[in-house]
Amino acid sequence: MENAKYNRAKNRVEEIKEFYNKVLSAIGTIIIVASINYYLNEWEYAWFLWVVLGLSISLFFKANKIFNLNPFMDRDWEERKMEEFLREEENAKRWK
Repeated sequence: MENAKYNRAKNRVEEIKEFYNKVLSAIGTIIIVASINYYLNEWEYAWFLWVVLGLSISLFFKANKIFNLNPFMDRDWEERKMEEFLREEENAKRWK
């Protein structure tokens, strides 16, 4: 039991660490693309904002998954649903 808790905590820390690395990578990418955009047309058309939009959407969904930002389907909800399905399956076996 303790080992399972430790493994879940370790996996969660690794997910968060990976997310922060992706944020830093996205910032670096934005800086490079913005520099190229400025070099090519000096902000006449700020096409690098499309890259910013795409990376922002991607990071939003990753943050939503990692930090459980969805209030309706958090980890407690998952555990309650799993227990509910296990109880239903157990009840179905009793009646067979």
